[in-house]
Amino acid sequence: MSLIIDLGIINGAIFLFEINIINIYAFTLYVSLCWVIIAFRNHFYEIQRHTRLIQIITLILIQIVFFFIVLYAFIGFFKQPKISRLALGNYLLLVFALVSFVKILLFYVLKKYRSELGGNLRNVIVIGENEKTRQLIKIFKTRPEFGYRFKKQFTTKDDNFSLQQCFAFIVDNDINEIYSSVAELSNKQINRLIDFADNNLRELKFIPDNKDIYTKKLKYEYYDYIPIISLRTIPIQDSFNKFIKRLFDIIFSSFIIIFILSWLTPILAIFIKLESKGPVFFKQSRNGFNYQEFDCYKFRSMTPNKNAHLYQAKKGDQRITKVGKFIRKTSIDELPQFYNVLFGDMSVVGPRPHMVSHTNLYAQRVDKFMVRHFVKPGITGLAQISGFRGEIERDKDIINRVKYDIFYIENWSLLLDLKIMIQTFVNALKGEEKAY
Repeated sequence: MSLIIDLGIINGAIFLFEINIINIYAFTLYVSLCWVIIAFRNHFYEIQRHTRLIQIITLILIQIVFFFIVLYAFIGFFKQPKISRLALGNYLLLVFALVSFVKILLFYVLKKYRSELGGNLRNVIVIGENEKTRQLIKIFKTRPEFGYRFKKQFTTKDDNFSLQQCFAFIVDNDINEIYSSVAELSNKQINRLIDFADNNLRELKFIPDNKDIYTKKLKYEYYDYIPIISLRTIPIQDSFNKFIKRLFDIIFSSFIIIFILSWLTPILAIFIKLESKGPVFFKQSRNGFNYQEFDCYKFRSMTPNKNAHLYQAKKGDQRITKVGKFIRKTSIDELPQFYNVLFGDMSVVGPRPHMVSHTNLYAQRVDKFMVRHFVKPGITGLAQISGFRGEIERDKDIINRVKYDIFYIENWSLLLDLKIMIQTFVNALKGEEKAY
């Protein structure tokens, strides 16, 4: 929303000055792309509820300085000596003033929305009792504009304290974030807390001390002057990375839909219909980002049956048609999922989504299975090209799949996505043992 407003400002303000631009469309495209690139590299839109005003002003100044450089670079880069430097300077000042006004206004409007209307709130608990936890609780209670609703403090010094009570309270009261003093927990308790947060999609943050928790990838944040540690950093959640991955998903899925599915679908539809009665496409509910259900599409490869939503295909499965055997072996049956990618339910690369019934089962049996839902599911993934695709025959299969998925989530890069896509294509040409 803020990005759209800013793009409206930098493009609309152009027409208020006689800058003498030869090609106005090239200029608007240039300034828009430059603004977006600078903004995402500058983390210009990563304003948190606990961000201070001075941090926002710093971001604005950095953004304008770099925008000033690329703005005047346009003159030499596109060889436009007739551009009025004075008008361009006035344009830059107006953009600076309007963007600053809107950004600070939105910042204060959101604060008022949280403090006065009680919107955009997150339920939190604190584990531990010491000076740092008392200061943090005071911030939660006295700074309503941050939007944290403090629910309860669990005192580890209490004889009746148990993590199981904490877990029950978190689930029953829909707690979004858990803040814990590491100093008051044993390593065993810390690990239990981490596992619980991972398996239940809760954000876990620690008030730091010197325990071996620091061997993990950590992210420091400050609420006023209180240091807070986020346990897991997910590269895809970075605004710039999220933008790049989504842009790639849209471009690639559009290419597949226009140049492959447009002619392949009617051909496959004829063969599927000739062999067995039923729809061309098969729709199945699966769990995606943040555990939300969505309809996952495939070319139908089985005869219609009531157990399709409950049981995975097995080797020699009698439900699979002759056409279905071919399209499953070559992974052609997965191509309609590019519509899911275009709609935003999935990504080209990511953890493979499971049937809802299987997700519920694995969530109970496999540690950290729920971590997979911190990102969008994919048509292909690191686990799939590493030999863990298809039927789950042993517990080891799903455990290893989860390990690869978590590695992908914590180490994502566009280069890794491209590597996975290329290997997926190679595997499809060679044929895979478990592609049945």
